[in-house]
Amino acid sequence: MPNKNDRLILVTNDDGIHARGLQALARQLKRLGEVLVVAPDREQSASSHSLTLTRPLRITKVDDSRFAVDGTPTDSVMVAMHGLLKGRMPDILISGINHGPNMGDDVTYSGTVAAAIEGSLLGIPSIAASLTDWDAEEFKPAARAVSKVARWVLKNGLPQFSFLNVNIPFLGDKPFKGVKITRLGRRTYNDVIVEKTDPRGKNYYWIAGEPEWMDVDGSDFSAVSRGMVSVSPLKVDMTDTRLHEKLRDINIKL
Repeated sequence: MPNKNDRLILVTNDDGIHARGLQALARQLKRLGEVLVVAPDREQSASSHSLTLTRPLRITKVDDSRFAVDGTPTDSVMVAMHGLLKGRMPDILISGINHGPNMGDDVTYSGTVAAAIEGSLLGIPSIAASLTDWDAEEFKPAARAVSKVARWVLKNGLPQFSFLNVNIPFLGDKPFKGVKITRLGRRTYNDVIVEKTDPRGKNYYWIAGEPEWMDVDGSDFSAVSRGMVSVSPLKVDMTDTRLHEKLRDINIKL
């Protein structure tokens, strides 16, 4: 494992440069090495893996180790790697700590997770981290938990194009009940579209809804609902290998 003084830790998020979760994480990670924060200048929740291609990106230097980007989490990773670092490779990328969970199907929408995906595509061992409480104001216990996972990754590495998705329950002053290696859970949403009428009589819509999680043994939701830190190993390659084997020898005539 690289010496602490030689390690570079790239930190980003989708809640914005001033988010409490990001600040708590950056403070904790300074114990592991040099921390560079490059994050959106405002909230970019549910931005998924989007890139800004139709306008230039602006970068604001907050201080010597923090930069705000007027774009998405993926933009932030790209700007950090190809603009600010100019070829220096971080030892690890950590995205978070997100305000709210990123479990199950929701990882496909998550800007937090997308930043970790981009990091893994660029060859950086990457972690996405989320606190499963939307309104929590205390992130120190979650930051300590993420730091311990980061220590393990720094020591052991990760396979190419794989990353970790960490979800941490909010337990107040109570200790976590351990760490569980999990798979993605499943959920359904009720009242996904809320229809309203504006003062001119035209309809408009809010995408909203409350999730109902399926309590499947071994899933991320199952772990956090029992007070455990969930660590889900994910990979960028979405190929369905079983279906690939099934379809490999079919003869489709055109």
